Amino acid sequence: MAATPDRLDIGQPYPLGATWDGMGVNFAVFSAHAEKIELCLFDRSGRRELARLTLPECTNEVFHGYLPNALPGQLYGFRAHGPYQPEHGHRFNPFKLLLDPYARQIAGELRWTDALFGYRVGSPRADLSFDRRDSAAAMPKAVVPDGSLKWGDDRPPATAWRDSIIYEAHVRGFTKLREELPAHERGSFAGLADPYVIDHLVKLGITAIELLPVHAFVQDRFLLEKGLRNYWGYSTLAFFAPEPRYLSTGELNEMRVAVRRLHA
Repeated sequence: MAATPDRLDIGQPYPLGATWDGMGVNFAVFSAHAEKIELCLFDRSGRRELARLTLPECTNEVFHGYLPNALPGQLYGFRAHGPYQPEHGHRFNPFKLLLDPYARQIAGELRWTDALFGYRVGSPRADLSFDRRDSAAAMPKAVVPDGSLKWGDDRPPATAWRDSIIYEAHVRGFTKLREELPAHERGSFAGLADPYVIDHLVKLGITAIELLPVHAFVQDRFLLEKGLRNYWGYSTLAFFAPEPRYLSTGELNEMRVAVRRLHA
């Protein structure tokens, strides 16, 4: 993106999330009750907000806009304007940066602070209060994904159930201590797709591997306060984005390549 834009084109309501078409990026996000949604663009570090642009159109409760010349790798988030009526289930607070629910890649970690909450923690009015602190500095950012990897003729093996032997595994736990793997691949999708690991599974007669949560997840506050970490990954942050710690290269294609190799 050569210069900071001052507006968005109308774009399309589908698909949801951020979609690069080679000439720019379409952004689409659903909200049944928002009055306005803003797209926030960030620099590569995720620390500086470069622009805040209103999604110009809403079609069937999907707000959307198109950013010409935007490229994969662009960091972004949303701010939603609307009623703040907790007693009626509405908690719109534009001071809080929102992660795209359809993000396919994220950058950075959620850093726990009371500024993340839409209400003032400790207020006598509890969660009926309203917090005006900007949460962007503590929030991970969505990343516009690169859709350049071509799946070609890749297909799931489709082994009959009666012939299936399923191996349940945790990406990190299954590969972290395997000394046969390069150190930088251990605990990652690259390690899972290493020929050594695949050969091991084939020798066992495995026909399918079932992975424990691989989507991006939160490090729970109470665990961090005890010096612990969330190992299993059931505190979901982004259903459609892989856990960044499992990407040894930091690139989304690492997971895609792993899937393709396991199918081969």
